[in-house]
Amino acid sequence: MTDPAVTAPRGRGHGAGAWPLIRAERAALAADLGDVTDERWETPSLCAGLTVREVLAHLTAGGSLNTVRWMAGVIRCRFDFDKQVAMRLAEQLGATPAETLERFRRIVPSTTKPPLPALAMLGETVVHGEDIRRPLGIRRDHPVEVLTRVAEYYRGSDLVLVAKGRVGGLRLVADDGPFSTGSGPLVSGSTLALVMAMTGRATYCDELAGDGAAILRDRCETV
Repeated sequence: MTDPAVTAPRGRGHGAGAWPLIRAERAALAADLGDVTDERWETPSLCAGLTVREVLAHLTAGGSLNTVRWMAGVIRCRFDFDKQVAMRLAEQLGATPAETLERFRRIVPSTTKPPLPALAMLGETVVHGEDIRRPLGIRRDHPVEVLTRVAEYYRGSDLVLVAKGRVGGLRLVADDGPFSTGSGPLVSGSTLALVMAMTGRATYCDELAGDGAAILRDRCETV
């Protein structure tokens, strides 16, 4: 059954119903990674400088930090947010890839989060899940309703990841769902490819068409 909040009109919902979607995305990612060999866990992810194992630990950290612990870490790291992210990632990495995956499995049902909207957590789960899957050659057919909610969130937000600023002056149109936004040179493709390009993953621009695709690729490489 489709979550009615998934299809809420633009501007409504405010993250209502996001947690079941987050849990489903986390569970799917954990299942996809169950047979990955130890060697492949060291594969570079789409996040520059991080392996797929490290990105998974980052997702675990996000599902383990409440506002108080997040702020304590920020203060401990003297408001160096990159240092805080690295510190929390290291806490969740574990001694082996199996332990990294097991720690992630434990937070699948978690509703703990830093001071971010629930939709931001959904976006992180989808985007970082693809940061992991793509280099490993794993494909997930995300529900288009989920991807549409993530795209709708990112079109108006630069929180955590620059997205709104990256797509300004462009018209984005999904060819597999209802998502569309903006005006200007056209960028068209799957909702997933649009989401990933919106969040700076230049490799997904290969799957996009339109006069604005090259502009968006350039922004992915420079913003």
